[in-house]
Amino acid sequence: MKRTRIVATTMLGLALAVPTGTAVAVTISEAGATAWSPAASDSGKVAVKDTQEDGDPVKAQYYRSGDSDYRTLWNHSGVGTTAYSADGATIKEIRACESRDWAPDACSGWYYTS
Repeated sequence: MKRTRIVATTMLGLALAVPTGTAVAVTISEAGATAWSPAASDSGKVAVKDTQEDGDPVKAQYYRSGDSDYRTLWNHSGVGTTAYSADGATIKEIRACESRDWAPDACSGWYYTS
């Protein structure tokens, strides 16, 4: 009985210590943009929502696993709308931006999702 308990405890400890490789849910807001991943319960998707009625489009910039250049998901549809990326490799980093005419874009910092 004692040996069974030790083996069960050891196996439970190993299961908790080994990372699963799943993405961490990240939601970021900057100015009128809110971006998140995983989107639609898919670690290979990003979403970006326009949260301000100011006429400025919003975007999510992100890196996929294996990419050396970031990608951009635009949302030009206006306040209250959400745009979703296509499915692909796991999202590794993400940031939210509001695109501003005649001024630099307002962007959050980069956040790791895995």
